[in-house]
Amino acid sequence: MGMKDQFQDKAEELANKAKEKAGQGRDEARERGQERGQERGQERGQQRDEASERMQREEDRMDQDYDV
Repeated sequence: MGMKDQFQDKAEELANKAKEKAGQGRDEARERGQERGQERGQERGQQRDEASERMQREEDRMDQDYDV
């Protein structure tokens, strides 16, 4: 094998490693994004639950006021 071939092989090896690392980085970023999305969805669900509970308490108070 000549020097040119050695350099080409090394360049291809490094390029492949770079592509693998980039793919891993994208996968990790995608996973983090999904986790954050799930967390935000849970937070929104909790906020909706709290809001609906508040509304229900207010309606119950109004009903009690008019029942008297």
